[in-house]
Amino acid sequence: MASTMRAAVFVEPGKIQLQEKRIPDVGPNDALLKVTTTTICGTDVHILKGEYPVERGLTIGHEPVGVIHRLGSGVKGYQEGQRVIAGAITPSGWSNACLCGKCSQDGAGTKHGWRPMGGWRFGNTIDGCQAEYVLVPDALANLAPVPDALTDEQVLMCPDIMSTGFSGAESGEVRIGDTVAVFAQGPIGLCATAGARLMGATTLIAVDRVPERLAIAKRLGATHVVDFSKVNPVEEIMRLTDGRGCDVAIEALGTQTTFESALRVLRPGGTLSSLGVYSTDLKIPYDAFSAGLGDHKIVTTLCPGGKERMRRLMEVIASGRADLTAMVTHRFSLDRIEEAYDLFSHQRDGVLKVALTP
Repeated sequence: MASTMRAAVFVEPGKIQLQEKRIPDVGPNDALLKVTTTTICGTDVHILKGEYPVERGLTIGHEPVGVIHRLGSGVKGYQEGQRVIAGAITPSGWSNACLCGKCSQDGAGTKHGWRPMGGWRFGNTIDGCQAEYVLVPDALANLAPVPDALTDEQVLMCPDIMSTGFSGAESGEVRIGDTVAVFAQGPIGLCATAGARLMGATTLIAVDRVPERLAIAKRLGATHVVDFSKVNPVEEIMRLTDGRGCDVAIEALGTQTTFESALRVLRPGGTLSSLGVYSTDLKIPYDAFSAGLGDHKIVTTLCPGGKERMRRLMEVIASGRADLTAMVTHRFSLDRIEEAYDLFSHQRDGVLKVALTP
């Protein structure tokens, strides 16, 4: 086996570059995956632009599909050559956060102090998976075997985008017969739309301005689409609901405008489920919040991870209840990673997600 591999490395703000790096050693609780397919996430673009700080020289990426190449001595129940995925969030399984039921917040109480995304390690605090190989920590908690009948692209959304989007509906406690609005139909918003339908929403309103994204939203279960470039989305949603408002509004972009709009379309006692990553302070308007007397609930969620979460998501795919393959709009080899970043970061050519194959 060669001692080095190709990897997409953060060099400096504005520059992610393919470099040769040493293949990592495998500890007793680790697994080394040979990456067969991965992708670029919007968070990776924040890293590229210097908006989210990571160490220079770090391998980027957090959505791996691959084959087990080597197993640590303490990892039982798996075998080399087995197809697996690992979530973007890789909980240890034994931390305080995990034992409190919040695996995504694993990392509290470390020498680095509490981190609001402590469970996100790939491409954040350890080398990620836009490379030929990736080391998976705490493999017994994180490796999920891929069913033979499913392709790499069918499960590519499970590690992050699908898990995050579905969690927006789950945290919002969508119920049978609910009216739900999903603000922004990027990859996460589209998955939130699909998740809300599975949770039982019967009136499902997708908000965006890109016709192709609104068309995919309809395929994933949206009963209505609202083009915010043509109409005021709050007024249109209130019209569609006969003035009643929504039981749940899911915010999937991370801006003041979408957050405030999601709050304004809630019925009394409704829930705003926030998935956005915000880069500035948020303001809660007095009137939209009913002066704090509207019985509203605001909940936030970080992508759930771990092997059981991945297994459940792959069951959804295998059952045919959700088909997310339309979200893969472009394909690149790892050799063309810089070209892929240029396309994805500038959102050209109708790109939603790219599949990267080392």
